Amino acid sequence: MPKKQVASFLDELAMLAYKEARNGFTFPGVGKLVVVDRKARMGRNPATGEPISIPAKRVLKFRIAKQAKDSVLAKRGK
Repeated sequence: MPKKQVASFLDELAMLAYKEARNGFTFPGVGKLVVVDRKARMGRNPATGEPISIPAKRVLKFRIAKQAKDSVLAKRGK
């Protein structure tokens, strides 16, 4: 398959993933894009040690599929 076709396919897949991420987008056998709501919390300024308030926010996370983890992290037999 030519590099241009592969690049085009990956671009289209990425655009679809971005569009559908709000509802969760699954890459079969690889993982899933999900939106997670983080609660507000207290943090600390690393330079001064002063406590700071970190507001609640929504973040995008990628959860690796069990199949991918098992494949990559499998112990090799000796």
